[in-house]
Amino acid sequence: MLDGMMRRLIDPVLDRVAQRLVMRGIGANTVTFTGFALGLVSALGVVVEADAAALLALVLSRLCDGLDGAVARRTRATDRGGYMDIVLDFAFYGVIPLAFALRDPQANAIPAVVLLFTFYVNGASFLAFSAVAAKRGMDSKVRGLKSIYFTIGLAEGTETIIAFAAMMLFPAHFALIAYFFAGLVAMTALSRLTLAWTVFRDDPEEDEAPTEKSGEDGEAKP
Repeated sequence: MLDGMMRRLIDPVLDRVAQRLVMRGIGANTVTFTGFALGLVSALGVVVEADAAALLALVLSRLCDGLDGAVARRTRATDRGGYMDIVLDFAFYGVIPLAFALRDPQANAIPAVVLLFTFYVNGASFLAFSAVAAKRGMDSKVRGLKSIYFTIGLAEGTETIIAFAAMMLFPAHFALIAYFFAGLVAMTALSRLTLAWTVFRDDPEEDEAPTEKSGEDGEAKP
């Protein structure tokens, strides 16, 4: 929901940084993998209760996530790069709740599982929608140039970063934050399912074979 506003705010800065990276020969894939590595550092910081370091790594990781697209636009966007970007984003979104569960299994395991379940359902609705949209030749640039079809949701990347940051700032309240955000993610998945049910309406087959009727002589007749 907030991704569009954030793109307008940070895209000019990311574009300037991307130009400097391209001039130094740094490609989009390098930025993508660096961002994921920083995400793992953030998760490790959560586990060992180094919350300030975890928060810093989180911010840097997500800046890289926006920066790789800016670099790709200035060089050459590839299917392989787009694929890796999406997969590593999903991996990052999963590793932070896992880190909180490992940090304090007794207090955090169940809310982390609930949050991961909603992530799973929401991710499935997102990817399935994108696959069917591609099959139908649909296109969307609502979130800029992307490798797959993007739909707007109540809980998007910006909201996820805010939720993760809140968890790191207030780790004692992880369960409350996780349950609240899981509700937003579930609502996003439900809204996308509703949209898919409406948009992916199939027309009746027009070339069905005519029904055969049985004549008095016992032979099948059209």
